[in-house]
Amino acid sequence: MSEIRPFKIDIPEAELDDLKRRLAATRFPEKEVVDDWSQGIPLSYMKEICSYWSEKYDWREREALLNQWPQFVTEIDGIDIHFLHVTSQHEEARPLIVTHGWPGSVVEFQKVIGPLTDPTAHGGDASDAFHVVCPSLPGYGFSGKPTAPGTGVGKIGDMWAQLMARLGYDQYFAQGGDWGAMVTTMIGLQDTEHCAGIHLNMPIVPPDPDTMNDLTEQEQGALASMQYYQEWGAGYSKQQSTRPQTLGYGLADSPSGQAGWILEKFYEWTDCNGHPENVLTRDELLDNVMLYWLPATPASSGRLYWESFNTPSVDPVKIPVGCSIFPKEIFRSSKRWADKHFPQLIYWNELEKGGHFAAFEQPELWLNEVRSCFRELR
Repeated sequence: MSEIRPFKIDIPEAELDDLKRRLAATRFPEKEVVDDWSQGIPLSYMKEICSYWSEKYDWREREALLNQWPQFVTEIDGIDIHFLHVTSQHEEARPLIVTHGWPGSVVEFQKVIGPLTDPTAHGGDASDAFHVVCPSLPGYGFSGKPTAPGTGVGKIGDMWAQLMARLGYDQYFAQGGDWGAMVTTMIGLQDTEHCAGIHLNMPIVPPDPDTMNDLTEQEQGALASMQYYQEWGAGYSKQQSTRPQTLGYGLADSPSGQAGWILEKFYEWTDCNGHPENVLTRDELLDNVMLYWLPATPASSGRLYWESFNTPSVDPVKIPVGCSIFPKEIFRSSKRWADKHFPQLIYWNELEKGGHFAAFEQPELWLNEVRSCFRELR
């Protein structure tokens, strides 16, 4: 089926009542025995979050913010794909597909859609305009959930190419971070006829063995950060890449569990000076959690790790590539490592602030990076 159907988020009131009931019945664990986040999210903060979520968070208001953008659903390879499609009125506009990762969602891009599609209304130049396509990954948000193995990043890259063709875009750009960076990289490998260039804010490239005896300070920091991640920060990844189904039972049943599983990563991966609410509002954080809680996606979203985590592509991407490296990113490649993987590396910038959820945390910086990269290709 190639039909594109309009979509609007409209959560039944009974589901919101059920959420409040579950929040009220939360059985919290005892307090951590340290005075920081080293054992996970502090009990005091989780109690604050759950109380706010139940008593003050206004989903209908937040739902309306999401519904301001035209949304659609179309079936691709047997899976319903939910996506935002916001066209620009500027003649110079070029199509751009942007892809989130875990534990993100289309919520990440709300602050940048307006400036991308209508730059002149936001102090920008019409020559930087884009038609924006922003899909929910299969098994995430309001997209359908795969019912058989095989929906890894390569498959999703092919699905996104089909989506852009279905929308009538013969040439387009692609952008992504986290799993979105992997999907975007696969587009750059697979759809070279139609994708004119990609931009990544977390390029996944292996350290070059030839540089190990001559590491720069930045490269030493990147390897140290990666070692810390492997030792202290990757437990979620090991679980999701091996037993996502087992994890899903607890998270699908407990809103506090789902929130804790996600919000810990916003503390750890944002450039937040010790607290995620220093860069994102509590409502914004909960908006993102709701796109996991409401469609009950903990198992289906985690399954992407099971599908793809141990099989990253190491093939060189031969179309033009741009990379923006934010300082609090999980893995921060160096330019010379990236040069080996991206022979047409047309744009490279290392920023002074920002983290893993770049468009969400630092929308102005992210916008400038995307615009600067694709100006080279217009």
